[in-house]
Amino acid sequence: MSLFQQVNEQIKEAMKAKNEARLRALRSMKSAFLILATETGAGEPDDETCLKAIQKLAKQRKDSIAVFEQQNRIDLASKEQEELLVLEEYLPKALGEEELKNILENLISQSGASSMKDLGKVMPLAVKEIAGRADGALVASMLKNLLNN
Repeated sequence: MSLFQQVNEQIKEAMKAKNEARLRALRSMKSAFLILATETGAGEPDDETCLKAIQKLAKQRKDSIAVFEQQNRIDLASKEQEELLVLEEYLPKALGEEELKNILENLISQSGASSMKDLGKVMPLAVKEIAGRADGALVASMLKNLLNN
């Protein structure tokens, strides 16, 4: 069963259970999937495309939570947090810092990178290898640290 179909089934279950937070998150996912399907012209988006959409939605929720907490809007931040928890169920398990460092060190040695000049060589490899299991900003800063040493 594709991710698109799973979300459709989960929407039905959330409606029956009257779980509002879950339903909001699932509907936002379905909406993002349908927008992607319309843009690409393909009927049902593939799982990889769906995962990218979920990652984008999760990042939006995290950004919103930060803004709402700065403005002392805890009620809105908690709604976003509830939705974020549902979105994270569909994302691959995040890499730990040590795991990420090991992967990046391996990529650096495989590509023969030796300095910051080689960042452009390693970053595309890292993005492909890590594929949504770590924040892009964290990957970039860790790579810069490793290449500066």
